[in-house]
Amino acid sequence: MSAVDLDDVVVVGAGPVGSGLALLLADRGRSVVVVERHPEAYPLPRAVHFDDETARILQACGVGDALPGLSEPADVYEWRNADGLVLLRFALGEQGASGWPSANMFNQPDLEAELHRRLVTHPNVTLRRATEAVSFDQDADSVRLTVRCAGRDEVLAARFVVGCDGANSTIRRQIDPPVEDHGFFFDWLIVDVELHEPQVFDPVNLQVCDPTRPTTAVSGGPGRRRWEFMCLPGESLDSLDEVARAWELLEPWDVTPQNATMVRHAGYRFSARWATRWREGRVLLAGDAAHLTPPFAGQGMCAGLRDAVNLAWKLDHVLARPEAEALLATYETERIPHAAQVIQFAIDLGKVICVPDPDEAAARDAAMSAAAADGTATPGPAMPPLEAGILAPGTPAVGELFVQGRISRQGSEAPARFDDVVGAGWRLVTDGPIGLPDGPVRWFGSIGGAVVAIGAPDTADVDGTYRRWFDAHGVVAALQRPDFHVFGTATDEAGVTSLLDELRRRLGG
Repeated sequence: MSAVDLDDVVVVGAGPVGSGLALLLADRGRSVVVVERHPEAYPLPRAVHFDDETARILQACGVGDALPGLSEPADVYEWRNADGLVLLRFALGEQGASGWPSANMFNQPDLEAELHRRLVTHPNVTLRRATEAVSFDQDADSVRLTVRCAGRDEVLAARFVVGCDGANSTIRRQIDPPVEDHGFFFDWLIVDVELHEPQVFDPVNLQVCDPTRPTTAVSGGPGRRRWEFMCLPGESLDSLDEVARAWELLEPWDVTPQNATMVRHAGYRFSARWATRWREGRVLLAGDAAHLTPPFAGQGMCAGLRDAVNLAWKLDHVLARPEAEALLATYETERIPHAAQVIQFAIDLGKVICVPDPDEAAARDAAMSAAAADGTATPGPAMPPLEAGILAPGTPAVGELFVQGRISRQGSEAPARFDDVVGAGWRLVTDGPIGLPDGPVRWFGSIGGAVVAIGAPDTADVDGTYRRWFDAHGVVAALQRPDFHVFGTATDEAGVTSLLDELRRRLGG
C-alpha cells in the first residue's frame, strides 16, 4: 500500500485516553482516525478524579479553559474509622507543581464532551463511531486494522495503531502479552447521585474504614457525589446492586430520593494488574488496555493520560524520522515501571480500607490514630520520577515533573500559564538569557524545541515559580520534555550546550 493511502495513526477507543492521544497527535499535524465501537459517548460517570499533572495534559489537549467549570478542587482526603477518629489525612494543596489544583473532582461525561467537541472539529481527526476493531496484521511499514461497521468489514491502514480500548481491549487480546497480576481484588457497589440543592460535605473526600461496611464518599464533580460500598464476605454483589439497597445505604448520609437523583449504581470488581509488554511492532497499548489499578489513589485515568502524552511525542518524532523507530522502545521502559509503582501505592491504600475483620480493624485503628494524633496532615502523594529512558542521568531533578507557573510577555494582555503562552513541546527553560552556539539551537528548533528565558526583559516570572525552582535545585536551565518531565538540568552555560548535545545523541539526531 502506498504512503499516500496511509493515515499516520489509528486510535482504537474514544474515551479520555484515546481522545487525548488523538488530539495530541493531531495538534502536531498528524492524521488520526479514532475508532469507537459505541455509537454515542458513554453517558454515565466512571472516573471522578484527576491530578494537576493530568490537568496539564488536558491543557495540552486543548480543553484547559473548560476544566475549572467542570471540576471541583479538593484539598483534603481524610480517612476515618467507624467512630469518626481520623486515621490519615492527606493535605493535597490548593495548587500543584503543574499549575493546576492538586486534586480535581469531575464528572467524566462532561470531560469527554469537551474532548469530543475538539475531536469532531479538528481537521486532522476522523472520528468513526459504531465501528468495532476486529483484528490487525502488520508489516515493516504499516498496520492494517480490520474494523466492522453496520455488519460490514473493511480495512484501515496506518503507520501505527494504538489500542486505548479499555479493560476488555481487542487489541490487547490479539497482542496477548504476559500480565502481572497482584491478585488484589474486591467487589464494590458504586453509587453516583446528582444533588437537587447544594450540600456541604466536610471533608470533600472521605474514606470510612469501618469493618461493618468500608465506604468511600467523594465528590463526583460540581453538584454530584459518589459513594462506594464494599461487598462483604458472604454477601452477594447482585443483592447489593439494587436501587432500593443503594438508597438504603445512602440514607445515613442524608441523601434520599427527595434531595438527590441516582445517576448510576453498578457493581464492579477492581483489579491490580498490568501487561508487561505494551508494544508489538507498530501496534501499542495505552490506558486500561495496558494496566488496571484499584481506585484508592484516584489514578486510573491519570495513568492512561500519562501514557498518551508520553507516546504522542514519540510517535510524532518517529513519523517524522522513521530511522528513529528505536525511540518507541522507551515507551515501555518509562511507562511500565511508573504505572507499576502507582498501582502498588493504590494497593497499599486499599489494604488499609478493605478490612472487614473487626479485630484486624481495631489493631489498624490503634496504630494509625496514634500516628495521626498530633493533627499533622500527610502531604499528598507525589508521583514517582522517571527512572530510565530519554533522560540525561546525573543532573539534578532528572526525571521529575517540571513546574508550570504563570508568565507574561511584553504586549500580552495578561499573565497566563506557561504552556498557554509558549506552547507544549521540547522547552529549554533558562534562568535569564544564556548564550548558546547556533548549531545546537538550530537542531533543537528542528525537533520543535524552543528556548524560553525566564526573567529576560520580555518574559516575567509572575508568581516566582521558576525562581524558586531554579534556586531549590541550584541550576540555571532545565530541559523539559514534551510530556513535562525534566530531561536534564545544567548549572552553567557550558552545561546547557552539553545538555542539548546529549539530547541529540539520545534521539539519534
